[in-house]
Amino acid sequence: MKPSGIGGQAVLEGIMMKNKERYSVAVRKPDGEIEVHTGEHEGIGSRSALAKLPLIRGVVNFVDSLVLGMETLTYSAGFYEEEDEQEPGAFERFLLNVFGERAEKIVMGVTVAFSIVMAVGIFMVLPYFISGFFRDYIVSNTLLAILEGAIRLGLFVLYVVLISSMKDIKRVYMYHGAEHKCINCIERGRELNVKNVRKSSRYHSRCGTSFLFIVMVISIVFFIFIRVESPALRILFRLLLIPVIAGVSYEFIRLAGRSENVLVRILSLPGKGMQMLTTKEPDDSMIEVAMAAVEAVFDWRAFQGYRLDDGDEEEDPEAGSEE
Repeated sequence: MKPSGIGGQAVLEGIMMKNKERYSVAVRKPDGEIEVHTGEHEGIGSRSALAKLPLIRGVVNFVDSLVLGMETLTYSAGFYEEEDEQEPGAFERFLLNVFGERAEKIVMGVTVAFSIVMAVGIFMVLPYFISGFFRDYIVSNTLLAILEGAIRLGLFVLYVVLISSMKDIKRVYMYHGAEHKCINCIERGRELNVKNVRKSSRYHSRCGTSFLFIVMVISIVFFIFIRVESPALRILFRLLLIPVIAGVSYEFIRLAGRSENVLVRILSLPGKGMQMLTTKEPDDSMIEVAMAAVEAVFDWRAFQGYRLDDGDEEEDPEAGSEE
């Protein structure tokens, strides 16, 4: 496997792919045609050398990914809005009057901030309060921290299972699988075509699902060592450690995407197991969308260092394997 460095996410009836600062969004429109939009995203990480340092870059890349993800999701949704657009409400008119053309970016920023606050509240703070009900029965702080972590993992899995039952989300998960399959196809040195993508794995070590799962696991280790009596301080330390936990988790995911080390591969298995819930097998039309997104920002032929003749297929002894 040769790591490519590209990544992406599924959007509404499409896929976003990112290669350094360049990104593309390929969407299957209601008329069946594939629309491809390309652009450049200069996030926080591209403007500061400090943001590229280990541990710090994990938090920065996470925020940048949320912002770009919201923008591209909004773009893809625009193809499926109703033809009769409703008049903007009072709040929307207020934002337009105050912020003008920046209103959409302001709303996007507020949405991302709200999403982060909600995620922290549900997956970091709430498990602490739930585990508090067992303090009268468990005197060991270590066992309480492990219980808190188990509750956190349980909430995360429950959330994924619940949203995966939604019809629209199932299609998003199929596009998510197509994204992974395209990247795996390229990184395994196969020609990028529907047949080769089809037989590639839908699981990938650098997936955001794996990142979030690793965050949950590493938080258990960190919170075991918080030894303060004040409940308020315990919560404060949990909040302060979130960037550190995210940074460590990012470094592990980054290593997992580049390494063939047996230990790293074993440690990556639980995160890949979670991808069984967040990725589904795509159909050929979805694979075509993923391929269009890749080719708009990434020269996979130059990356592989060769080009197969049309009609030739590379013999791969690992065809059909999980990666």
